[in-house]
Amino acid sequence: MALIEGCKHSLEITVPVEEVERETDRVIESLKDKAKLPGFRPGKVPSSIVRSKFAAEIRQEVLESLLPKHLRARLEEEGLDLVGSPDITDVKFEKGEPLVFTAEFETSPEIELGDYAGVEVPYEEPEVSDEDLERRLEQLREQKAEYVSVDPRPLQEGDHAVVSLKSVGGLEGDPIENDEMMLQVGDGDTLKDFSENLLGVEPGQEKEFDVAYPEEYGEPRLSGKTVRFQVTVKSIRQKEVPELNDEFAKDLGDYKDLDELKDTLRSSMQGEREYMAQQAAKGALVEKLVDEHDFPVPAVYVERQLDANLEQRVRELMAQGVDPRNLDVDWKKVRETQKDRAGRDVKASMILDRIGEREAIEVTQEEVDQQVQRIAAQRKEPVPAVRKELEEAEEMPRIASRIRTEKTLAFLFERARKVAPQEKDEENPEAGSPEPEGSE
Repeated sequence: MALIEGCKHSLEITVPVEEVERETDRVIESLKDKAKLPGFRPGKVPSSIVRSKFAAEIRQEVLESLLPKHLRARLEEEGLDLVGSPDITDVKFEKGEPLVFTAEFETSPEIELGDYAGVEVPYEEPEVSDEDLERRLEQLREQKAEYVSVDPRPLQEGDHAVVSLKSVGGLEGDPIENDEMMLQVGDGDTLKDFSENLLGVEPGQEKEFDVAYPEEYGEPRLSGKTVRFQVTVKSIRQKEVPELNDEFAKDLGDYKDLDELKDTLRSSMQGEREYMAQQAAKGALVEKLVDEHDFPVPAVYVERQLDANLEQRVRELMAQGVDPRNLDVDWKKVRETQKDRAGRDVKASMILDRIGEREAIEVTQEEVDQQVQRIAAQRKEPVPAVRKELEEAEEMPRIASRIRTEKTLAFLFERARKVAPQEKDEENPEAGSPEPEGSE
């Protein structure tokens, strides 16, 4: 066996001539039963004629029978775990001689786990300050705000204008049309061209003007474009925000007073921040494990990861109403730029899987059932129907795998040594800035 590079190996395999001849005779006999040649009854065609008339078919069937059989046997003998499909080359198949061929293939690497318990990761228990709580309460007040119509007058800074608009130039394809949308004049979220052109306009008046969209605008169809709009002001509204009191709390839900609402919000915010902080710490932990474990990754795994990443990106674009086929994107170049990241993702997955094996981390049926129930709730579909769909799509093993990965990460995080992000600098003030995770 020869190691080519990384996880790629090469084997030259020889099949004894006696076995080749036996398999050839078997194939000829099976063809005799099916062969239909003028002047011969079915099953009575001489073997010599079958061998001559169906030489190509015989060769192909013998190879399809013997090559995988002997490759499997050799892999078992060598103790190799094949991943992907092998490339078969240099096939030598001559009458009266052994069958010889070369198989090139990738194998799953041996992973020698280093010290993974007590990995140092930056983490601080998050806190929810009084100012944070006040900001969340203000957001809730904004969400409950009412927009009250005011008597017709010229639009002023801060007014909410209810308008109908239609694009009349500068845009390819179907025009943008909206019979009723609300814009706040002068607000930071309103494009400057809308605010400046709407100032002083009264309900019932129509105005036509250009709007320049920035290059970083969120909707690809509009980014960097200058679009001409025909806009009619329909009415003016002013925002009225409810007072922050016990009545406000009761209107939001089953809260007896404002203090109970505040306690519930603080607890919820604490949970959210803990989750985000732990996810960031787990990400740093995984990156460190990848840096500390050196082993080759099968190229086929990296390609599958790239496929999955790009498929996810395409789904995101389509969800935004963008047809990826209309984008001027060099997908080959995109794959190349993401190859290193995909390789690290695969490596991380293999390390976590190996740790899960060593620590005997298992997934229960109850945990899988709970995940299926969550998916059904998100889709608002019956659980049995979702379960059947997932089983038919062979998604259940993937669900179990994801749960096991999450449990393994939780195991590692629980045993990690948490340090404050600035702790190293405090211990050694003269030390330079630490290298970012993943640097060589």
